[in-house]
Amino acid sequence: MTDLSTGEAAAYGDRDPDALARRAGERANPDRDQHFLVDDRVLDRIPGYLPDDADTSHLLEIGGGAGALTDRLLATIASDDGDGDGDAPGHLSVIERDGTFAAFLREEFATAVDDGLLDVIEGDALDVDLPPFTACVANLPYGVSSEIAFRLLPEGKPLVLMFQAEFAERMVASAGESEYGRLSVSAQHYAAVEIVERVPKEAFDPQPAVESAVVLCTPRDPDYAVGDEAFFLRFVKALFTQRRKTMRNAIRNTAHISGLDAPEAVVEAADEELLRRRPGTLEPAAFAALAELAREHGSPGEA
Repeated sequence: MTDLSTGEAAAYGDRDPDALARRAGERANPDRDQHFLVDDRVLDRIPGYLPDDADTSHLLEIGGGAGALTDRLLATIASDDGDGDGDAPGHLSVIERDGTFAAFLREEFATAVDDGLLDVIEGDALDVDLPPFTACVANLPYGVSSEIAFRLLPEGKPLVLMFQAEFAERMVASAGESEYGRLSVSAQHYAAVEIVERVPKEAFDPQPAVESAVVLCTPRDPDYAVGDEAFFLRFVKALFTQRRKTMRNAIRNTAHISGLDAPEAVVEAADEELLRRRPGTLEPAAFAALAELAREHGSPGEA
């Protein structure tokens, strides 16, 4: 094993994104949802958005591409195991579905692979088994960012993820805001979420059609309890399909989605003031309380 205390650690973190793309021999393909982040300043900042006390001993990256962010993440873990004692290097796992780029990552970072710092998993992040990880930092493929995010969030680990700006704004929205919806409640059920940086289209090659944003998800327990998490999330999803209706009508109209056998019984048991409100005005804790009421009175089954 190479001594990583000096030279090897310094070998990571300063690779030029454009040079990496040239060496990879293949451009990012927007038809395959590939938009590579090439702005050095943004790349350098992204790992630093992890909380100061985050365990970086085993980082996960999804969508490594030509390796510009991979390079920065290797610099983060190469010096120690992430817990501050400096006794051993950490580890980075990269999931990459494109076989050409997966092979390039193994070749470009062959020393890191040989030294046990890096492994590259070729496959779709929605299908492969996730490796054990302590935190995830990734520029996600935007077409499946929601599905990937909700695969990661239940893991209860710090996440620094790049999304379309509009998606990010919906993740962090509060009750009463126009962007507030199912995504807001569901994401905030698992973590405190905040936009830590907005990223212009010009930071990518090829440029996407939309602006982007980096979101920090810090795991925490919600300030409410739910007896059946799957039903809670399904119930929230159902009600927001009727976001312009009153809660009374939303409960009645969405039993086929939520799985309620007796929606009218839920309406009869619920507070009248709440029933006059609309889904977009309810705090997550109110949804949780209503979901528990629905479980008690509505005989929920599988939707």
